[in-house]
Amino acid sequence: MPVMMHADPDQLARTAAIDFTRCAVAHWQTALGSELLGAYLIGSLAHGGFSGRYSDIDIALVTEAELPSHALDRMRCEAVALSAHWGPKLSLFWTDRHFCLGRFPPLDRIDYIDHAVTLMERECVRPMRPAIEEIQRYLAGAPFANWRDMAWHFATAASLEAKERKAYLRTLLYPARFCYSLMTGRIASNDDAVAFLGKKGLAQVDVSLITCALQCRQTGADPDFLFPARTMLPSQVDACAALLAELVLI
Repeated sequence: MPVMMHADPDQLARTAAIDFTRCAVAHWQTALGSELLGAYLIGSLAHGGFSGRYSDIDIALVTEAELPSHALDRMRCEAVALSAHWGPKLSLFWTDRHFCLGRFPPLDRIDYIDHAVTLMERECVRPMRPAIEEIQRYLAGAPFANWRDMAWHFATAASLEAKERKAYLRTLLYPARFCYSLMTGRIASNDDAVAFLGKKGLAQVDVSLITCALQCRQTGADPDFLFPARTMLPSQVDACAALLAELVLI
């Protein structure tokens, strides 16, 4: 008897998500015309590890000049109109041709340089590669502070609400991505970051908890069974803070 092959749900979701991005970019290209120099996939759709349940859809836009807020709002509305499922997952990163304006943090510029998948391109424009010191300073700022606040929020929560499941799983996983980028100046999938952390064997970071969170993400499961582990989050914060203090002069 022939062997029945079952399609990978995340691979099917990835294909559907990319189809959505191509449709969205076609609409934006019509509206923006020559102002849009290029549109690219970054994030997990580009560097791997896409989860149909948990991943955002990250698109980087390079424009001739400034992209007004009303234009961005219109683009987001068009995306939701195209797909009520994928549209709300859209996260837009944009900059001008000189990489001076917009929303395009250093780590996302690294992702763009190393992993971008072209959706459309009128002109190829690339920024200078951020040095690892710039990546480290960036991570030591808002990314660490925001994760620390979320960690303390969940550590003191009495229950896990359904609307916070995605945020909780990301909070559990973040130390792997954080440490990977802090130590290498690069960006990688959750899978690769967790593998890197396991090989490094940082004594203060609980890799087993992060590995359990990764397995939960890979299967698209609810993270409720990991909620008792929220009490370990403050020690994860302390471990990452210690690594920051070791590597970065703030």
